[in-house]
Amino acid sequence: MAFIELTGLAKSFGPRAVLHDVNLSVEQGEFVAIVGSMGCGKSTLLSLAAGLTRPDAGQVRIDGVSLTGIRPDVSIVFQNYSLLPWFSALENVRLGVQAARPDWTKEQQRAHATVYLDKVGLGNALHRRPGQLSGGMRQRVAIARAFATEPEILFLDEPFGALDALTRGSLQQELARMCSSREKPVTVVMISNNVEEALLLADRIIPMTRGPKATLNAGVAVPLPRPRDLSQLVHDEAAERVRADVVQALTGANGRAGLGRGSRERTGVAAGQPAMLARAMEGE
Repeated sequence: MAFIELTGLAKSFGPRAVLHDVNLSVEQGEFVAIVGSMGCGKSTLLSLAAGLTRPDAGQVRIDGVSLTGIRPDVSIVFQNYSLLPWFSALENVRLGVQAARPDWTKEQQRAHATVYLDKVGLGNALHRRPGQLSGGMRQRVAIARAFATEPEILFLDEPFGALDALTRGSLQQELARMCSSREKPVTVVMISNNVEEALLLADRIIPMTRGPKATLNAGVAVPLPRPRDLSQLVHDEAAERVRADVVQALTGANGRAGLGRGSRERTGVAAGQPAMLARAMEGE
C-alpha cells in the first residue's frame, strides 16, 4: 500500500463540479508534482489531500489511516506566505515549532527555529517582521517554518508562483536541497502550473485535466538524479521526453500521459522552448 492514497475523490462548490474521480498514490519519500492549467482545481485537490477540506465523495488515506483532519506530521507551504505580520521571522517559525513540539521550552523552540532560518539564509534577519522582508525572504521564512516542524509530509501550493524568476530559481534549489538533506526524506506533493519547475524538483509528474470535473492523468516518471540544474534540463534527452509527454497530456485531445519517444515530434515541443511551454500551460 502506498503512503498517501487518494481514491475516487470528488468535490463541488454549489452547482460547479470541480473534481471528479481523482485517484493518486504517493510512495513514502517520493516528490510528486501535480501540474495543470490555472483554475483547473489544483489547490482544491491539495486542500483535500492535506485535510483542510473534506471531499464530497472518495477517501484520503495516509499510512493506511483515513484522513479526518490535518495531521500533526504534515506541513503546508502556501503561495501567499501565511505569516503573522506582527511577529518577527523567528517568532513565525517558532510558532510552527511550538505546534509540533509543545513540550519544548520557548528557548528550545527558538534555537530550533534559528537553525532552519539559517538554512534558508535568513540568519541575519531573525528579528525582522514580514513587512520588512522582500517577497522572496518571506517565502524563505514560510519554507523554514515548514521544515522546522520536521514533517513526514510536505504539501506545496504553488509556493513560488508570485516570485520573480531569479528568486524562484534560488528557492527551488533551496527546497530541493532541504528535501534531500534529511536522513529520512520528506514525502512531498506539490502543485504547479510550471512544467519546468516540476522537471527540476519532482520524481514523478502528474498532469491534471482541465475543469470542470478535473481529474488526474497517468504519471510521468522523471528518470534523472536529484538535485538537478535548469541548464541540464534544457539539453537532456530524458528531460525532453518527459517534458513532451507532460505537455502532450495537458494539451492533447486524448489527455493521456506517457506517450513515448515520438510525442515530442507530435506536439512540436523541443528543448529550449520555454515560451511555448508557458503558452500551453496558461492558455486557459
